[in-house]
Amino acid sequence: MFNRILVPTDASEYSRRAFKTALDLARTFHSEIELLFVTYIPEAYWGYAVAASYIIPQEQIEEGGDLALDATLEGMDVHDLAITKKKIQGHPATVIASETEAENIDLVVMGSHGYGPITGSVLGSVSQGVLQRVKCPVLIVK
Repeated sequence: MFNRILVPTDASEYSRRAFKTALDLARTFHSEIELLFVTYIPEAYWGYAVAASYIIPQEQIEEGGDLALDATLEGMDVHDLAITKKKIQGHPATVIASETEAENIDLVVMGSHGYGPITGSVLGSVSQGVLQRVKCPVLIVK
């Protein structure tokens, strides 16, 4: 049913809960998991002209992605599962949606910080953006 499961992570406890849920689903359906960290870059929100003063070294971006992926995996039993780790730069909801199509993802499992409707709309909820953009099922784990 679900051959490929995408789990976006920001290394928060919410993401770790979503990853744990994805692990259970992957064992049940014999699925592959793609663990994805989207590195925020200013260009994704403000465009290249404004972001010129916000230069982040590539090494720092890579290191931050590795730390987030490792933090999500820490203490999880993944020995019997096929897990691919990816780091991509850009706007999280857009990257997640693109990845679902490019990698033939059958299910997205992601955590929600649960800010609520007012704060969520002000902060620009990633989960809301993903729900609006993807064609496959999305499981939001609180």
